Amino acid sequence: MSLQEVRVRLGQELSKRYDLTAYRLGFPALGPVLNSNAGITGTFFFSGADVPGRVQCLRTFLPEEASSIVSEADDICCHHFHLLGYRNLDYGSVIDWHLDAVSGKRAPLEPWFKISFLDYAAVGDHKVIWELNRHQHLVTLAKAWRLTGDRKYLDEIAGQWDPWQQANPYPLGINWASSLEVAFRSLSWLWMLALVADCPQFTPTLRGQVVSALAFNARYIERYLSTYFSPNTHLLAEATALFFIGAMCPQLPEADRWKNKGWQILLREAERQVRGDGVYFEQSLYYHVYALDFFLHARILAARNGVDIPKAFDEKIKRMLDVLQSLGQAGPVEGFGDDDGGRVFNPRRNCTQHLTDPSALGALLYGRDPSASVTEEAIWLFGEQAVSSQREQRTRIKLHSRAFSDGGLYVMADAETNMQLVIDAGPQGTGRSGHGHADALSIVLTGAGRRWLVDSGTLRYISNSDERGRFRGTAAHNTLRVDGMDQAVAEGAFAWSAIPRVTAERWVAGDSFDFFAGSHDGYMRLPNPVTHRRFVFLLKGAFWLVRDIAVGTGLHDVEISWHFASDLKLRNENHAFIAEPAEADGKSVASVVMQTCEDSAWAGSIETAPISPAYGRACSAAAARLHTLVAPPADCAVLLIPQSRSPELGDFSSVIGSSASGVRAYRYQMRRRDHYFFFAESDRPWDCGAWNSDAQFLYCGFDDGRLVHLIFVAGEFCRWNDSEVVILDHRVDRFEWLRRDHTVTTRSSDDAAIRICLDPDIVCPDPVV
Repeated sequence: MSLQEVRVRLGQELSKRYDLTAYRLGFPALGPVLNSNAGITGTFFFSGADVPGRVQCLRTFLPEEASSIVSEADDICCHHFHLLGYRNLDYGSVIDWHLDAVSGKRAPLEPWFKISFLDYAAVGDHKVIWELNRHQHLVTLAKAWRLTGDRKYLDEIAGQWDPWQQANPYPLGINWASSLEVAFRSLSWLWMLALVADCPQFTPTLRGQVVSALAFNARYIERYLSTYFSPNTHLLAEATALFFIGAMCPQLPEADRWKNKGWQILLREAERQVRGDGVYFEQSLYYHVYALDFFLHARILAARNGVDIPKAFDEKIKRMLDVLQSLGQAGPVEGFGDDDGGRVFNPRRNCTQHLTDPSALGALLYGRDPSASVTEEAIWLFGEQAVSSQREQRTRIKLHSRAFSDGGLYVMADAETNMQLVIDAGPQGTGRSGHGHADALSIVLTGAGRRWLVDSGTLRYISNSDERGRFRGTAAHNTLRVDGMDQAVAEGAFAWSAIPRVTAERWVAGDSFDFFAGSHDGYMRLPNPVTHRRFVFLLKGAFWLVRDIAVGTGLHDVEISWHFASDLKLRNENHAFIAEPAEADGKSVASVVMQTCEDSAWAGSIETAPISPAYGRACSAAAARLHTLVAPPADCAVLLIPQSRSPELGDFSSVIGSSASGVRAYRYQMRRRDHYFFFAESDRPWDCGAWNSDAQFLYCGFDDGRLVHLIFVAGEFCRWNDSEVVILDHRVDRFEWLRRDHTVTTRSSDDAAIRICLDPDIVCPDPVV
């Protein structure tokens, strides 16, 4: 620890004891309770006069969401809550604010710093308790009143206020054990106050009580900022709450300090917590969206209150939006890393279809992502502008491949099939990677409006079983596992050791293809060390080839998992796994075929594996497992083939004897087309049948035995039957030659390097042998 960290931590520890002593002596620990009947006087996202227009927009353009708000508010009035992934948790006639209604366990009313909230046996799942006490349901009640005019929703808000204060006397109880939770509660109270601002039934006395409680919360947050403990989204939420309270309640004596302090923390942390390419440093898509929500809400409120917004802050937000847009361009965005389950503004946005909601705000702020849909959040923040702007601008964008090299995300997008594959080749996280998973080189596949290959999710952070370990372990992801071990060693629920180093060895995005090569050293800790290498090749308009190699010594049990979405059915037929929607939906992609090598030594099976679509919720889904017991090198290749009609299977096999020639080759035959893939085993030139090259990867496609497509990666020359086909002045990243409709197209990463490029009239029934 630095001297400054020691000072801060020591100060916080002393403050905890002081607060408890003051409480026992009957003194206000965090200063005198204020009387402020003015409510919020700063400029919010909307004024009382703006609310009817926003309500009308919501009714007109999102009628189902408007109806859902009222329905949920009715449940809340009955004390039935939808928390995280749990539905209809019954909290009875008198709400127990310290109860985890899932496990039935209750946190003790002890000083908050003495409560072990990660001890499941003592408190159950603390996240369930905290989710209720974020009071986002009060905002739902306020919105329902605005939509219906029914006073029962206001009565429920008022009826919960005093009992909560009485049940949570500071500094007692689990609901003071996290500054993050106090921040969320504060944001909820501000939203609630803004929605009922001109309501005569919401008395000045009650408004004053809420503002006084907000002042108390701000003092607590300022004293117990997560500067050194969980300095991630915890700190972002706390800074956002300080900024909001300071901006919305300028009548409070400390308001200016809170506003300025919160804003400066947000600006500083945006630079520290977001990588240069826009990927959030915890390597979790859910936390990426979480952080983006805080940045966007604070940025919009800052603009409405005349706060200077640095260009660098806007640029950071834009990069984060770019990541989200790229990951979600082919359909529902597929996550990676931990799924926290909470969301800013509306906790019901904790499922896949809402992870791209920030794109709607980005479209309004910066003109980004014209394909973004209108959202309830955008209507409340922007009003009619959200509807008219997105209605005019919304257009379908063409899929494009993209590399986010700092965060290690590589997007292989195919505009012809409207599908995309994402490779996770980034660091496991930051520090001890508390919210990262052991998922190095895992891939997911989405497209045509649905999920195909998925991440298994999180389920829960703590429980009375090893669910946490299973869901964040390697077997729960679409990657390779050795000897039943994870790529890293779990150290409790929120830490890892022996964290692998992941290397993206090569990324090439071409006109007709994409290519990725990467590796990690997570299994080098084994007595007989193993390195996992993965190659992915996309032939646009056709398929992906995924090739895995386990390189090392000794005998090893090696398996590769492929997890499919829960709404798909999976069958095994003739060396292929065929994934189809459980119910036909008429979409452009009717199935995805995972074709395995006919002569492979890997055994394939279909299993049932749990996946978690939201925190606390699990369902069964099909998974394909490929398994072998082998002395490395162990080589496995599969094709992922999207098909628009009934599945059609080809023949996929390795080229016999190729590995002895310094290259590993495969052949895929379907109808009148033959595809050949050559992977060099070293940097030296290689020979395979009629082909001779120094390329790291070579692809050639034949129609009726005639060459129509030639691609190589990281090469300088290519010969066939001793004839020079392509000769370059130096090694280039990519070369493409394509014959289509009697037209030949040539592309290279350096066109000036092309010295010889014949129009190869290669015709052969078997071009390899």
